[in-house]
Amino acid sequence: MGERNGTTSTTEIERKYEGTAPLPELAGAGPVRSTRDPGTVRLDAVYYDTPDRRLAHGGVTLRRRTGGADQGWHLKLPLGPGAREEVRAPLTDHIPEPLRALVRSRTRREPLGPLVTLRTDRRRRLLLDAEGIVLAEVSFDAVTAERDGNTAEWTEVEVELADGADPSVLDAVEERLAAAGLRPSPDASKLARALEETAGGGATDGTPPAPGTAGHDVLDYARRQLDILVSLDPAVRRERPDSVHRMRVAARRLRSCLRSHRTVLDRAATRPVAEELRWLGRELGTDRDREVLADRLGLRLGELPPDLVNGPVALRLARRDGTERRTTRARVAAALDSPRYLALLDTLHLLLHTAPPLRGPAHRPAADVMPKTVRRERHRLLRRLDQAARAEPGPDRDAALHRARKAAKRARYAAETARPALGEKARKQGKRFKRVQQLLGDHHDSVVTREALRRIAAEAENAGEPSFTYGVLYGREAELAAGDERRLARVRVR
Repeated sequence: MGERNGTTSTTEIERKYEGTAPLPELAGAGPVRSTRDPGTVRLDAVYYDTPDRRLAHGGVTLRRRTGGADQGWHLKLPLGPGAREEVRAPLTDHIPEPLRALVRSRTRREPLGPLVTLRTDRRRRLLLDAEGIVLAEVSFDAVTAERDGNTAEWTEVEVELADGADPSVLDAVEERLAAAGLRPSPDASKLARALEETAGGGATDGTPPAPGTAGHDVLDYARRQLDILVSLDPAVRRERPDSVHRMRVAARRLRSCLRSHRTVLDRAATRPVAEELRWLGRELGTDRDREVLADRLGLRLGELPPDLVNGPVALRLARRDGTERRTTRARVAAALDSPRYLALLDTLHLLLHTAPPLRGPAHRPAADVMPKTVRRERHRLLRRLDQAARAEPGPDRDAALHRARKAAKRARYAAETARPALGEKARKQGKRFKRVQQLLGDHHDSVVTREALRRIAAEAENAGEPSFTYGVLYGREAELAAGDERRLARVRVR
């Protein structure tokens, strides 16, 4: 369980079942050797959302719960099938600001208010192993939901895995429950069932183009990238590993999609949004580039024999990264809390869901439209590679190879978008483009690392420290970049 800003978090892995059958005997299910019943508890929870239920649509729940040992504010963020991160804050009258921040990418400017009230009478059963350690908790819940004068009642069973327990426990318990007549619930959460059974309405997205058309495939790809971007916002705020990188990649994929598919989406509408995505990518990039540089310098330093490491090199690199990390993290946090970022999310939702700016080819078969887009991006990449090959070695060629790297990304993402229509052909093309992108990316990282080594060496000399090791690292990076250029010349793009 982690702690931050007065909140705590844990990963919740659970399965839900429906039916009226009583709980069967669970001792002997897999590693379960005995059970213990702590009794019944009454839980009252008020769920909060925007008027158009933006949290519910994203599989997110925010509730204020009283009763039980964990009363307080609970925010649940989806992590994958059957798993959610639960962030808790102490019980207060108003939504805690740290939780508001974690859902801001979804709510944006819309207010949060009470949506539905759930009252649950919970009978618990703890499942223990041979040493008496809790493996899982089984809850038999009698639920009453109230919303806008409508009510619904049902019973359900939840099985939640204990921290550190083997997930196979869930499979063993499920076999016993299935034999007793209980079946997996189709509802992702109590809130989802409450909204359905109280006949709650909500905003719906515009009707998409027909499946198989270019517009359908482009919008589907772009919407998935937007969903990824929005879902990663809380992870970035909580500084989860690799979250900045993945959010930045989603922004880049989305931007490339808007730029490449100009025959499907009107560029007059998408061009300003693409520029704003470029801004977001730059803001996220400051922290990601720092991460890449720190990892690369640490790796190269670790490769050197001890007799080539003169002075406090590791200490200087660690201190420098720590200082820069505070700056880059603050920049990312400021970007995510800015009106500009929220306006971008609003615009993207309007552009991709409410009123997509579709052009005529959007309604044609994707198999007819997508090949032309992929060919255009491949030709762009070939031109950039040719320009780089003819450029003078040094800064001019480095800059040209960096431009080729950007073209390789666009070509790769265009092939990704085309996979539903072109299948294996698009997959193979994307694989080739990815290989080129990786070589160009490694080359660019080497260029950036050498520039940083020059600065770090000067800082060390000014502090009276030897700079020899930084020169050795510089030479190693130059060798690696030259190798990338040789390998690039052998890669087939066509």
